[in-house]
Amino acid sequence: MHVILVMSLTYETLFAFLLNSTTTGAISLPVFTESWIRKWEIPTGNNDSSAPDVVRKIQEETLNDKVEFLYCDLASLRSIRQFVQKFKKKKIPLHVLVNNAGVMMVPERTTEDGFEEHFGLNYLGHFLLTNLLLDTLKESGAPGRCARVVTVSSATHYIGELDMDDLQGSRCYSPHAAYAQSKLALVLFTYHLQRLLAAQGSPVTANVVDPGVVNTNLYRHVFWGTRLIKKLFGWWFFKTPDEGAWTSVYAAVTPDLEGLGGRYLYNEKETKSLAVTYDLDLQTELWARSCQMTGITDVSQDTFSG
Repeated sequence: MHVILVMSLTYETLFAFLLNSTTTGAISLPVFTESWIRKWEIPTGNNDSSAPDVVRKIQEETLNDKVEFLYCDLASLRSIRQFVQKFKKKKIPLHVLVNNAGVMMVPERTTEDGFEEHFGLNYLGHFLLTNLLLDTLKESGAPGRCARVVTVSSATHYIGELDMDDLQGSRCYSPHAAYAQSKLALVLFTYHLQRLLAAQGSPVTANVVDPGVVNTNLYRHVFWGTRLIKKLFGWWFFKTPDEGAWTSVYAAVTPDLEGLGGRYLYNEKETKSLAVTYDLDLQTELWARSCQMTGITDVSQDTFSG
């Protein structure tokens, strides 16, 4: 099993995990839970100096020396493209991509490309990363052993609204609304991606997961009263990082989802997402706009019309 950790230490969480193995079914769930998809407590900063310690810890816990760190800042389209170039030069297959960004309820600020940070990092960063890796995922998958894209959304998407005329929230910025919109966009993205993959007959599936309310550093920007409640009662109301990772692990490895995509998963079970996420026109419109924003070609029209 070869594991690539992709992270930026300038933000709150690990951004993405990439994995390849002989068969995804052969990977033990305990290894995933404890040592692969778990959120380590990593000091934030402006460099990757902590990365070697993280890699060494994973290697020791899993007895696997095929663990690497590659830096990728999902708030930078340039950094994403540089990462993909480095990854592809390794000439290794890719069987699982877990999109696990981000930031939550941060003050109004923009990425280096000028996007509102929630939308630019949580959503557009993963949109571009996934699209640039699709060819590798397709080459790595096979009938009966599909490659998988697992994208982490949130129950917050249920109160999200997607304003196609103001995706940057420039008219009236609300940290909560911006975060909810980014998580809503991830669900729409996943459903459209699955439709696209299915229409192409690709051996790749795409699902979206809701980890639940997890006790992580993401809450550093929320209202002080919420932080106080979290500190006092987090052990009761919040999941641990390991518990929060479980549905992502399930989506990444369970045989029950072999060949199945377009699912919204919570507590390892399929459930309904917000009604508007099933709007095919909205999915298509968001996808097309996202392609324009990230500078990639939209193949949807040719795929669905052909």
